[in-house]
Amino acid sequence: MSLALLQAAGLGIGVIGFLAIALVVIYILFSAIKVVNEYERGVIFRLGRVRGGPKGPGLFFLLPLIDTMVKIDLRTITMDVPPQDVITRDNVPARVNAVVYFRVVDPNRSVIEVENHVLATSQISQTTLRSVLGQKDLDDLLTNREQINDQLQSIIDEQTDPWGIKVSVVEVKDVEIPQQMQRAMARQAESERDRRARVIDAEGEFQASKRLRQAADRLESPTALQLRLFQTMSEIAVNQNSTIVLPVPIDLFKPFIQNYEADGSSNGQSAAQKSEASRIEEEKEAERAYKEAVGDAEKEVASGDVQADMPSDNDSGKES
Repeated sequence: MSLALLQAAGLGIGVIGFLAIALVVIYILFSAIKVVNEYERGVIFRLGRVRGGPKGPGLFFLLPLIDTMVKIDLRTITMDVPPQDVITRDNVPARVNAVVYFRVVDPNRSVIEVENHVLATSQISQTTLRSVLGQKDLDDLLTNREQINDQLQSIIDEQTDPWGIKVSVVEVKDVEIPQQMQRAMARQAESERDRRARVIDAEGEFQASKRLRQAADRLESPTALQLRLFQTMSEIAVNQNSTIVLPVPIDLFKPFIQNYEADGSSNGQSAAQKSEASRIEEEKEAERAYKEAVGDAEKEVASGDVQADMPSDNDSGKES
């Protein structure tokens, strides 16, 4: 009885061991079978050495415990660059973020040359974004967006080319500037619009003056002027206004204007002549008064000298 139990126990252990070995063999066989999708490529290492070029797509058998395979996705990767704080060349702080589109063109180099090609591309994109935008003015950053994108794409692509990565597009998505700078830019834009409006207004006035000059040349004819007058009266009468407009030609007032100007000039001349005559008369009167005063003074001097020469009655008595 005991012998039978021992035999049964040994048989059970053998069956279990056989099943374990079978499971291990099946696992190894299944692990040796690799499937590579259409958008993937496999880099096979045999005992640590790269075996040829990338494999795929399709089904592949690897040597168990000898070959290993790393799958590389060949699809375009869209990577969002985190916002970067930069200071432009004209000392304006800004916060910029971007997006980078890249893909793997050489799976072997993307595995051998760099540990993590996605992380490496992200880091090089951040540093390039800060360095390039720090050399630009704020106006260039806002207006020359396409040129900056091309420059970023060329620099990042050149630096990631040894890793077997092709950078196709780099786009600056958003540029955040301080509120004070935004208000200053708004005032600048408003002033620019105001300047354009004034220039357009002045240009319109200039063109209107030219057209009015041409219209005046056309309306030199009395008939054309009369027709224009009738047209203006008809335009005014459309609204049924109570105002009555009686146009009077300016030519009717020309004789009166000329007579008034002639009278004014003659009156001016007569007034000037009168003032000149009165001035001459005043000069003559002053000269006459001066002569009379001088004559009276001479007469007084002469009479005083005569009296001094004649002796008095007392003096004559003493002498006798």
